Amino acid sequence: MEDYQRIADTVAADIAAGRLRPGDRLATQRAFARAHRIADSTAARVYRELARRGLTVGEVGRGTFVRAAQHAPGPALAEPADPARRTRVNLELNYPEVPGQAALLARGLEPLLRPDVLSAALAVAPATGSAPARDAFAALLARGDFRPDPAGLLFAGNGRQAIAGALAALVPPGGRLGVEALTYPLVKSVAARLGVTLVPLAGDANGLLPDAVRAAHRGAPLHAVYLQPTLHNPLGVTMPAERRAELAGTLRALDLWAVEDAVWSFLLDDGRQTGLPPLAALAPERTLLVDSLSKRLAPGLTTGLVLAPPAYADRVAAALRSGGWTAGGFALDATVRWLLDGVVTTVVEAKRRDAAARQALLREHLDGFRVRADPASYFAWWELPEGWRAETFLAAAARHGIAVTPAAAFAVGAEGAHGAAPAPNAVRVALAAPGTDDLAYALGTLAAIARGAPEDSVAD
Repeated sequence: MEDYQRIADTVAADIAAGRLRPGDRLATQRAFARAHRIADSTAARVYRELARRGLTVGEVGRGTFVRAAQHAPGPALAEPADPARRTRVNLELNYPEVPGQAALLARGLEPLLRPDVLSAALAVAPATGSAPARDAFAALLARGDFRPDPAGLLFAGNGRQAIAGALAALVPPGGRLGVEALTYPLVKSVAARLGVTLVPLAGDANGLLPDAVRAAHRGAPLHAVYLQPTLHNPLGVTMPAERRAELAGTLRALDLWAVEDAVWSFLLDDGRQTGLPPLAALAPERTLLVDSLSKRLAPGLTTGLVLAPPAYADRVAAALRSGGWTAGGFALDATVRWLLDGVVTTVVEAKRRDAAARQALLREHLDGFRVRADPASYFAWWELPEGWRAETFLAAAARHGIAVTPAAAFAVGAEGAHGAAPAPNAVRVALAAPGTDDLAYALGTLAAIARGAPEDSVAD
């Protein structure tokens, strides 16, 4: 082993032990050479070796920095990955990222690093945020004739916390919450923690059925309904304007609240958005709209929000505070800057193009199967061929290093409950996480598995 490699090993050990942290600046090559009593040319080889190993990154005019560690994906399933494919292809998680995104976000953070600005950003933020934050997020939510009142905006740490705060404000422990029979899994766990009973409600190709809401409410009063009218996860359904209007009328007639989850709606272009007013526009006095920037930007530094009728905002704010779900000041300030300087718009446009390209791969590889997906979304609902059970398909996919989500994760209630049915033999395929080459490999492999028989997959 040559001298430069041994010295690189020493620096690598400091990084692994945490003595050098991600973002730390290394000494200049000349200073490094003097400190280690080596030639400048040897120091240059050390720095090249560290960069080759992916441990450092050089920035022109600024120096060399310790690179952030790559997070190893946790095992999604118990089955071991195919030894020929050492990297698991995760089609469960759905946090999209596009090239250049981190650089755009980093530039927006630079003003926050001034000591005076950072000091203010690190203060505790109230649930109401700030006037600039309310104005910026109100502009983000506006579409067509819908212009939300900034006075009704409240802020949470992320979208999940926004949902929890909204549900806690509306549904008491022991209360009943109507949900689509296939719903966002997190709502199931939030309801369990809040002591809320979930009531599954039937839907059709246009989304939640108002008749199902009325029938469930007659059986025993509901306190609220949670739904995803735009790009429903996992079915990909977007409720048409007529159904939205009918549902808004149902909420008014029953004096019933709705929690409208709009977290994926940003993927629809402005033309589709304009023709689809949110429930918060059609029944503003009966709707809490929740959204976040986790899908638009990144899950690690995000802000969730709740749009409430201004007269009801204090109650939602109290729920957010009591749960410890309010937004951090730094994250809120950062997201406002990204909104105002156009970063959010730029990233959203890139993600719309990326989602469309991934949907094209899905159509290419799963042609001929019963797949439901909006061409704008990052996921698809796959009803498996006859003979397959979702659990068996998951195990077969896992043997090839591929993880998908079974229908049971989204199903609510037991057979015999209103609107409920056994979980279908289906899986949700999330398209956002892998690179496009890995995504194409995974979709092709899943298609090959599905064309065979379950007993064939056991013999693989």
